[in-house]
Amino acid sequence: MLPRSPTPDYRPFPDVPRRNALQARVEVPALVHLLRLRPAAHILEIGCGRGVALPPLAALLRPRRLVGIDVDAHLLALAAERGRVHGVYAELHCADARALPLESNAFDLVLDFGTCYHIADPTGALREIVRVLRPGGRFISETVTSQLLSHPFRTRGRRLPWAAVPELRVERQAVLWKSRRKT
Repeated sequence: MLPRSPTPDYRPFPDVPRRNALQARVEVPALVHLLRLRPAAHILEIGCGRGVALPPLAALLRPRRLVGIDVDAHLLALAAERGRVHGVYAELHCADARALPLESNAFDLVLDFGTCYHIADPTGALREIVRVLRPGGRFISETVTSQLLSHPFRTRGRRLPWAAVPELRVERQAVLWKSRRKT
């Protein structure tokens, strides 16, 4: 098993059951509806943690492939258990978003519920996301506003270095999320 803090900049978020329930029952369905996500895609969640979003993503989008990555092996074990309880299979990889152990051009959809705002080198993570996205694939990320509402002290107004990944073009914004398409 990997150590609890696999990278020096890693700090896990607390487990808040009410927040988890809101993400599963409200946030994920709203995101799918507002951004008009299509079913049957190959989907990757960056920083899946306890796997809260994986069962609703599976139910709503019926992906052909569902993958979650996180740097915390303990949280991935919880995600695997959540999947078993909900009857959802997802490939789970203990990995850093800045070095994804996944093939290039493999995913139609990559989702990030804020992880990139909380790592030391978001440029590396964004470049890896571009690498694993298929041409025409979509990257869904939280907006700065969403991060400030969710984690006002931890985010400290950070912005992501979008200029480093010009291949990701803004396609649509829906309240707390932005959709970017890989050109």
